[in-house]
Amino acid sequence: MSRDRGRNDERSRIAHLAARLMAEDGIEDYALAKRKAARQAGAPDTRQLPTNEEIDAALSSHRQLYRPDEQRARLLELRRKALKVMRELAQFNPYLTGSVLNGNAGKYADIDIQLFADNAKAVELYLIDRQIPYKSAQVRLYAEDKFQTFPVFAVNDEGIDILFTVLALRDLRSPLKTSPEGKAIDRAKLREVAMLLAETDAPLT
Repeated sequence: MSRDRGRNDERSRIAHLAARLMAEDGIEDYALAKRKAARQAGAPDTRQLPTNEEIDAALSSHRQLYRPDEQRARLLELRRKALKVMRELAQFNPYLTGSVLNGNAGKYADIDIQLFADNAKAVELYLIDRQIPYKSAQVRLYAEDKFQTFPVFAVNDEGIDILFTVLALRDLRSPLKTSPEGKAIDRAKLREVAMLLAETDAPLT
């Protein structure tokens, strides 16, 4: 076996282990899932860890193989909730991101929504005025060739966690990444989410 083939096999094994951890243990953090999977695989060379995209592919395969009906029902529920929330917050230019957008959302998935506003305080006041309990946090994203810190408001709606990341209006024109080397974060506006929901809700043939 060639060295390259051995490395590819190891990457694939770690990707599938990480996918299983995310699907069954509710881990949402890719980096954490990779580290745990690498330890389980006995792989000391962290340079050979799979990409997030490789884990997404393995995660999709895992859910289609083991729990296709359960995963589809959960995805439908989350996309319905996301669309409802995005309509309510239409004034803040909402975009859906994460596993609810890419279709890999499982039992423990959050709904991740990016909001774009002149002032993050406006989003906070919106929640306060409507007496919606929330928790504040921060996230670091790579934008405009540097890491920047953005506020996050976490809300629980009927047992579903929704994370609102608030960005400036100018960031609508900039690709956002989790790292300089990563791909731009996919995002979908309200109309696109409505179309996705219709596809998810369509009868299987």
